[in-house]
Amino acid sequence: MVRGALVALLRQEADIEVVGAVSDGRQILATARTGAPHVAVIDADLCWKDRFAAAVELKETLPGCDTLLLSSLARPATVRQALSAGVGGLMLKTSPPEQLADGIRRVAAGYRVFDADLALVAWGSTGCPLTDRELEVLQLAAEGDEIREIASALFLSPGTVRNYLTVVVSKLKARNRIDAIRIARKSGWIY
Repeated sequence: MVRGALVALLRQEADIEVVGAVSDGRQILATARTGAPHVAVIDADLCWKDRFAAAVELKETLPGCDTLLLSSLARPATVRQALSAGVGGLMLKTSPPEQLADGIRRVAAGYRVFDADLALVAWGSTGCPLTDRELEVLQLAAEGDEIREIASALFLSPGTVRNYLTVVVSKLKARNRIDAIRIARKSGWIY
């Protein structure tokens, strides 16, 4: 959905106020700080930054603001990444306007909203071979934390963290840690 059309559609809803619209993803945080929205509707196909990291950053910066992502991709990885990032919702750009408006209302009310088509795609996908702890360790590694930082954050020894990362690389049949991070991100297991 084109930004202008989306804004026009949402302005027709009596209970939804549009407090800002940006053409560049780098403007999201500044605009959100100024407008203080309850729900930020973000184009998940933005090239500015990892879309899920942007949603997490927005939520950390403005705790009262949740995020509804709009995506053109109906892939299991997209749904898993959205769930991992804790976004309020994920809908397809092809969703009817009334569904989108309802999705915004539901996210504002504290519910998580996922397009039915996206949920069906995710339902039929294969599961993650990694344990929750392995995913936790890999996520921190993906964020750039060093072994000792990961160990400290998770109350583990550095040797245990190295062991987890070795197991992750092996389970994912990756060449190295960087490859494991790439595989896990592409699969939607981490963001």
